[in-house]
Amino acid sequence: MTFKLLAVSAALIGFTVTGAVIPGICEEAARAAPIVTAAGQQTAPDFTGITNWFNSKPLSMAGLRGKVVLVDFWTYGCVNCVNTLPHVTELYAKYRDKGLVVVGVHTPEFPFERSASNVQAALKRHGITYPVAQDNDSKTWNAYSNQYWPAQYIIDQHGKIVFQHAGEGRYDEIDRTVAKLLNASS
Repeated sequence: MTFKLLAVSAALIGFTVTGAVIPGICEEAARAAPIVTAAGQQTAPDFTGITNWFNSKPLSMAGLRGKVVLVDFWTYGCVNCVNTLPHVTELYAKYRDKGLVVVGVHTPEFPFERSASNVQAALKRHGITYPVAQDNDSKTWNAYSNQYWPAQYIIDQHGKIVFQHAGEGRYDEIDRTVAKLLNASS
């Protein structure tokens, strides 16, 4: 084995063991341009094919009518997703008593991310107390035609997607959008 091949093999093993993300291989949206959907353009799909619910009984979009909902697609092995979690948990803490519901949709990229106990450990590690749906078969991911980790969708009280963003950032804009929908000051 050549030195270069040995070094690449060691790096891949290291990434696998630590759960780090290899740029260019994972489909994170770190470089993706944000996407904004016009208000009232699309009705939010329901949660489908969910294998487990954490921190909540099963939820549905119909049951969440009248609430502002932030759907956050993520997976615990994605460094970009992990970078967004403090912002999502802060937003939840700030607005949950004013009518915001955050639903994390954990859609695995790698086989080890399919384990319910691994997801539960990640929730504890990151202090996530909002509802999280485990979407092991990517059915909710596909219903949203989602393509990136992480991705956030804000749904208004009528069940319409009013904001969509892929990747890290735009935290202030997300906060302002939620505050405006809730008629709350940010």
